[in-house]
Amino acid sequence: QNKMAEGNAKRSRLQVNCNKEMNHIYSEGESQMEDVLVNSEVFTDEPHPVQIVLAHEDDHDFELDEKALEQVLLQKHIRDLNIVVVSVAGAFRKGKSFLLDFMLRYMYSKNSSTWIGGINEPLTGFTWRGGCERETTGIQIWSEVFVVEKPNGTKVAVLLMDTQGAFDSQSTIKDCATVFALSTMTSSVQVYNLSQNIQEDDLQHLQLFTEYGRLAMEEVYQKPFQTLMLLIRDWSYPYEHQYGLEGGRKFLEKRLQVKQNQHEELQNVRKHIHSCFSNLGCFLLPHPGLKVATNPSFDGRLIDIDEDFKKELQNLVPLLLAPGKLVEKEIGGSKLTCRDLVEYFKAYIKIYQGEELPHPKSMLQATAEANNLAAVAVSKDTYSKSMELICGGDKPYIAPSDLERKHQDLKESSIKHFRSVKKMGGEDFCRRYQDQLEAEIEEIYANFVKHNDGKNIFYAARTPATLFAVMFAMYIISGLTGFIGLNSISSLCNLIMGVALLSLCTWAYIKYSGEFREIGTIIDQVAETLWEQVLKPLSDNVMEDNIRQTVRNSIKAGLTEQVSQHARLKTD
Repeated sequence: QNKMAEGNAKRSRLQVNCNKEMNHIYSEGESQMEDVLVNSEVFTDEPHPVQIVLAHEDDHDFELDEKALEQVLLQKHIRDLNIVVVSVAGAFRKGKSFLLDFMLRYMYSKNSSTWIGGINEPLTGFTWRGGCERETTGIQIWSEVFVVEKPNGTKVAVLLMDTQGAFDSQSTIKDCATVFALSTMTSSVQVYNLSQNIQEDDLQHLQLFTEYGRLAMEEVYQKPFQTLMLLIRDWSYPYEHQYGLEGGRKFLEKRLQVKQNQHEELQNVRKHIHSCFSNLGCFLLPHPGLKVATNPSFDGRLIDIDEDFKKELQNLVPLLLAPGKLVEKEIGGSKLTCRDLVEYFKAYIKIYQGEELPHPKSMLQATAEANNLAAVAVSKDTYSKSMELICGGDKPYIAPSDLERKHQDLKESSIKHFRSVKKMGGEDFCRRYQDQLEAEIEEIYANFVKHNDGKNIFYAARTPATLFAVMFAMYIISGLTGFIGLNSISSLCNLIMGVALLSLCTWAYIKYSGEFREIGTIIDQVAETLWEQVLKPLSDNVMEDNIRQTVRNSIKAGLTEQVSQHARLKTD
């Protein structure tokens, strides 16, 4: 309590000094005064948690409060100091904020042997409470950054960070991964808060979250993150591994050991964790006692906490925060200042707000997607192989109507096969992949149609025939218009005829050499347009007129013949 009083007195003196400095600078200009206001703002209030990453529950997005972050980290006396960031992350309702408040007591006590406090002193700092509902959302930091002198004489800034608990009923896997990855990327010591044991799903989630963080980093270094301390709360097996760091070390070695007879998946998880962190540690912490777990009015008083817990807590906190144990934040081998950390926070949050990174999924969703995609691939492959047997590369041209009928039969067969495969995810989930299969089959069919058309000699000759017809028509029209004196129209027709001849020669060279295929495609498209829009309707009209005239002449000849026969019969 005396220490807390000394801290309050010190903050009051600092506030007075800052006010004097403000008054002095005010006369020199308003721009300089604004800087002092920022630098003195944290002293105008009692130290408190500051929300720097806001969680938007409706759209499951996160936003960085840049102003709040800058007000904490850009204070004049710390902004150019190397920074130490100690973060606590893990599942919700496992006592992360509770632990951080004991870290605050240690930092305010200035390494005093009685830092843990009086037996009847309530625990204050980061907000926490008992119960089963989450308390912290997003990411919070303590508003007061502690300046600590290390044994070598250098001063560093120490920042404490609290994170939203993972796996609550309102957070998606992406939310959990984003918070854990952000805190791991920006901290020099990440305390991974676990309950009772290290289970395989804890390691798998750690693998997922750290990989999500590594993806967001611009450069992937050999070991992108620094120190990971796995804190096992409520450890119940001290007869196997004793409480504390040494017992934790032996337990962690056993858990992360890669064995030859292990499944490949289990080996990969352990190798990944070793590859991500420069230092790995583990601390076994006993249960704090029944009063802590069951008393709804528990406010953190030491009198209600078991002795074993207090004893190990007094070993744990100095292990993380003692001047000789502090780990400065580094990225790519370079130590970061408070000013640097602000910029990294801004860069990282933009990456997670964008769509560049894949979205982490639950194990069920990822398995269901893989299951359905495999069924789509098999069904699509079955369709493709069957169509190859009908109109593949060495098969002759088939009538479009027959090809369409075969396509419909094979499509129904492929969809039936897809439906018959046992899949996870439910009917609505699988329906999306059935729609995807149908769309992909239609794309494959369109390619088979083009391939089949290419085997039709008349289709292949459409372009040269169209260009030749254009040249012939222009030649006739040019001759007629030149004969009657319409020289301008005749010249235009000669120009079109020349362009058509040049296009025909170019097309023939492209088909022979295989070069400049893009130009050949354009010529084919123009010729097809001329055929569909001009020549085909014109030829259809001519054919229709010829047929009509032929029918008319046939009918007339028939009637004339009948009349002639009738007249001869009369004469006879």
